[in-house]
Amino acid sequence: MTKKLQNKILNQLYFLKSIGYDYSENINIYQANNKQEELPNNIDELKEIAENCYLCQLSKFRENVLFGQGNNNANIMFIKESPTISEDEMATFYVGKAGELLQKMIQNVLNISQNDVYITNVVKCICTNGTITKEHVNYCKSYLYKQIELIKPKIVVALGESVYTYLTNDSTNFTEIRGKVINQKDFDIICTYEPGFLLRNPSSKKEAYQDMLQIKSLMEKM
Repeated sequence: MTKKLQNKILNQLYFLKSIGYDYSENINIYQANNKQEELPNNIDELKEIAENCYLCQLSKFRENVLFGQGNNNANIMFIKESPTISEDEMATFYVGKAGELLQKMIQNVLNISQNDVYITNVVKCICTNGTITKEHVNYCKSYLYKQIELIKPKIVVALGESVYTYLTNDSTNFTEIRGKVINQKDFDIICTYEPGFLLRNPSSKKEAYQDMLQIKSLMEKM
């Protein structure tokens, strides 16, 4: 590679970073472990396995497993931390005040239906005491990575700092990565506030709106 070409590539990288792109170690959703290798290459079969999972204690307290919902060929995947009480009771996403807010963010800012995206959780069962542990995440992570592999989204929206950390193992401060486009091998990640936080902190809605506009801009380029 010539020095002229190297400089050209560096200039392009600096330009992308200046408009919000960021770079981190790629997520290896195809990581080789026994559990992942045994999971089916069919989203409905994967859902059935997750719905009959009793690997951790969270399974004892759930009413329902919130595996995922939406378009199985979606370009955008939203990832939450865990089901809410309303979602657990009604066995569906977009319920309760937080779910309704997320629905409005998708419909009113992205100008698409929630049926056009795919939504899932890091942890598929409700956590009654509100504390998700690494053990809970590790049991569910293979399901999540397999979902990403099968859905093949171009944009992954991490709703909240914990989701981003669980997904990437990157402990970068939330204020530094929120709203930035983080390149992965097969998709981009954008981290924004989770709806429950916005309900408790309405002053952050303006920043969340800007994040959604960033997502919309990426959608228009796809």
